[in-house]
Amino acid sequence: MSSFVDRHGLWSDDQQKQAQELVRRIDAGEVDVVRFAWPDQHGLLRGKTLVASEARAALWDGVNLTSTLLAKDTSHKTVFPVFAAGGGFAIEGFQGGADFTVVADPATFKVLPWAPRSGWVLCDAYMADGRPCPYATRQILQRAVKQLDALGMDFIAGLEVEFHVFKLEDPRMGLADSGQPGEPPRVSLLSHGHQYLTELRYDRVDAVMELLRSQLVALGLPLRSLEIEFGPSQFELTFGPTAGVLPADTMVLLRSAIKQICQRAGYHATFMCRPKIPNVMSSGWHLHQSLRRKSDGVNAFMPAEPGQDLSEIGLHYLGGLKQHACGAAALASPTINGYRRFRPFSLAPDRAIWARDNRGAMLRVLGGAGQNATRIENRVGEPTANPYLYLASQLFSGLDGMRSKTDPGPSADAPYETPAEQLPRSLGDALACLRGDEMLNAQMGKAFVDYLCHIKEAEIARFNLEVSEWEHREYFDMF
Repeated sequence: MSSFVDRHGLWSDDQQKQAQELVRRIDAGEVDVVRFAWPDQHGLLRGKTLVASEARAALWDGVNLTSTLLAKDTSHKTVFPVFAAGGGFAIEGFQGGADFTVVADPATFKVLPWAPRSGWVLCDAYMADGRPCPYATRQILQRAVKQLDALGMDFIAGLEVEFHVFKLEDPRMGLADSGQPGEPPRVSLLSHGHQYLTELRYDRVDAVMELLRSQLVALGLPLRSLEIEFGPSQFELTFGPTAGVLPADTMVLLRSAIKQICQRAGYHATFMCRPKIPNVMSSGWHLHQSLRRKSDGVNAFMPAEPGQDLSEIGLHYLGGLKQHACGAAALASPTINGYRRFRPFSLAPDRAIWARDNRGAMLRVLGGAGQNATRIENRVGEPTANPYLYLASQLFSGLDGMRSKTDPGPSADAPYETPAEQLPRSLGDALACLRGDEMLNAQMGKAFVDYLCHIKEAEIARFNLEVSEWEHREYFDMF
């Protein structure tokens, strides 16, 4: 009987060869277990761990997961009526928590340096009949990359990621601390912050930095720099440019790796945009992007003449990013907390605008004639974003700009004063913008957009039922 992979023709010839090499490594006894990891709708890794002998067959047969995983919000609550008729989804096949199948991409296999003799492989999700799962976000980015492939170009992206690392004081594992979600851990600072890039501050956290550096390099991630950011206990890592889906794969693995590495060493790492700590600074995820011609390997954004900011292709791509900025905001900043970051004069954007080398603009253009590193930096993202959706939104928007020859307009050298379309100020506003963006609905699939918005709107509804500290302080004594 043929395997799930062979029956549905899911792997390329290269992937078949990579899978055979992976079997050789398993048979040679390199690992005891393999984690089959699948990035869910939030960009969180879920999956199953199989002992090596079982992992061997599962490479071709896939691993079955319950479809209720596709129905979870960020509290891990199921927000679709999965046991009702139709299961609450817009497609057939998920009623009653039926299974879907995740299939390894053997090109992604790694041995985790912090978990001895543990293999790890990233998976794609399929329906029982072998069709790609329409809610699988990695495959949405793969579709966007294929559209660019047809034009003879590669998508190139580099990551600049801010996050916080604290000393873990109390993991809050008391009997009363569980829940959905459970009580957050109690932490203390590793640095006071506000001494941006000072060597003394860096040296004080060198043990943590060296722990992260050694493990991430051993993992094969393209780490470039480790930096002390402005806020208390705030760090920044940057990563060199990679092509296609790989930047998103890197981000998914990076976030999970940092949290696991820190947890094992007595620290708590968080990619939450704006934690509730005194004197906090918001964390962003700045995405550097360009296109590269397959024919000669040259950066397609690089202008031909001195004084030009971008090539014609680059300007139209920039115009697409600007035109769809509000529609794509929910994909770049998908949490209620992330919208605390958008404020004027804060090194974070507040409107859909571009500028030449200006960190106040949403879209910062860097490089020029003769500079192969010419690129667009989008500063709108927060580090919780599902990287497959964030990157797909960029590619779909840029490609739309190229097809429509969209003019981005002039550089906004005073980005907090130049009249422009304001970015959404809340997750609810951002979801409304996404629902209203016809291009993104067409490219991502209206059923997917409706599905994602349903999940996020369920989170907003839970948030609105909570009484905040601000409300209690404001009204409890007054009225």
